[in-house]
Amino acid sequence: MASAVAPPERQAEILKDMGNLYFKKERFGAAIEAYTEAITLCPKVPVYWTNRALCHRKRNVWDLVEADCRKALELDNGSTKAHYMLGLALLQGKHYSNAISQLEKALELGRTGKSGSYMVEEIWQELAKARYSEWEQSASVRQHQQQELKKQTQLLSNQQKISELSKHNGEYQERLQTLSDVFEKASAPDRSAEVPDHFCCKITMDIFRDPVITPSGITYERSALLEHLRKVGNFDPLTRAPLTPEQVFPNLALKEAVQAFLAEHGWAYKLY
Repeated sequence: MASAVAPPERQAEILKDMGNLYFKKERFGAAIEAYTEAITLCPKVPVYWTNRALCHRKRNVWDLVEADCRKALELDNGSTKAHYMLGLALLQGKHYSNAISQLEKALELGRTGKSGSYMVEEIWQELAKARYSEWEQSASVRQHQQQELKKQTQLLSNQQKISELSKHNGEYQERLQTLSDVFEKASAPDRSAEVPDHFCCKITMDIFRDPVITPSGITYERSALLEHLRKVGNFDPLTRAPLTPEQVFPNLALKEAVQAFLAEHGWAYKLY
């Protein structure tokens, strides 16, 4: 009697497992072939698409990463990995605004889903990179525009019929100084400086991402504080007062203040 043929769903799962094994051995070509066969059998399973996208990512074939992730999101818009890898692909293509949107969605899903803290941290890093790159691109355009405007304004000022007397009595130089001050003020937000201390966590010394406040009134970065409570003990790192994870709450006011600071000083994203 001939052996029964496994249903397509079972065959696809076997192929996925083979692909996973090939991936672990860094045989990405073979993994892609296995995942492709699984997709052929069961094209509506999003994990097959994200697994293949991950292989393309390892090969730096970003257009295929984007294509597979978009397909996965058509099937499951709640896929953290699909949003994350699509964000990476868009970042590689310098589509910063769209990349940020996808990475923000991945971060939101990663925080509320089953993704490990390692993945949330990884998404944070890439999101900061995307935001910094977007700021850097915009700042470069602004600086060029300001320089051109400054040149044109100075040229027009020099062409005015200003008497030698007015030049000598300082009127002309005063006008140029005023003009210089205006451009100096306009370019100030794009120049790197120090981040205010109250925007930085007392444990990590980094800019807050997800600040939480304790009953003692001290704010910490959520992940750093929870790690302290898990590994060191249930007490406030600074006051040493008893503390459990249930006693901390989001510091929304500080979070909004940090976001406002970053929106005006995009250079600070490089410090994440």
